[in-house]
Amino acid sequence: QFISHFRSESVLAYFKIKKGDKMKKLFSMFITLAILFFFVGCSRNDIQEEIVVPSESATEETVVATEPVTTASSEETQRQIIVQFEDNTIIYELNDSSAADSLLAMLPLTIEIEDYSTNEKIFYPESALDTSDTPLATSGSGTLAYYDPWDDVVFFYGDYNENPGLFELGQVVSGEELISQMSGTISIQIAN
Repeated sequence: QFISHFRSESVLAYFKIKKGDKMKKLFSMFITLAILFFFVGCSRNDIQEEIVVPSESATEETVVATEPVTTASSEETQRQIIVQFEDNTIIYELNDSSAADSLLAMLPLTIEIEDYSTNEKIFYPESALDTSDTPLATSGSGTLAYYDPWDDVVFFYGDYNENPGLFELGQVVSGEELISQMSGTISIQIAN
């Protein structure tokens, strides 16, 4: 704000110094730049919100947050699922698609897993998933996908060919090396 009040003519006049005073000119430019950086740095708009956190006593405690505060519920922000078989655990991070939401709504599940081909394990959910705004699967090994023509959920442990009926639900974040070992009954639940 301070700098915007200067007119360009006054700034130019400020720098018109005698030809022989190069040192003064350099010093003046340095000071001007330092002032400019100071004001630009001070005008940064850090968002801070005050949050009132009730404590166990009758008083209230005020907390200042330096990051923007989200008001989403934990159900909306929890997008990880846990797949368990035998003594093994695999964790997937689901995307924000309608198909992933459909799968989340079915959890917890205990279901039989099947081998299919040489790069995937599959199961058939209790009902079809809504793929209306779901991206196509393109990420390769570690992808959790839904194959719409056969209504099956696919755990890829190897690369695959893209397909217009194959929709991405999420990606493995832990235990990718265990996907190929899945067999028998598995349980799937929302991570806490």
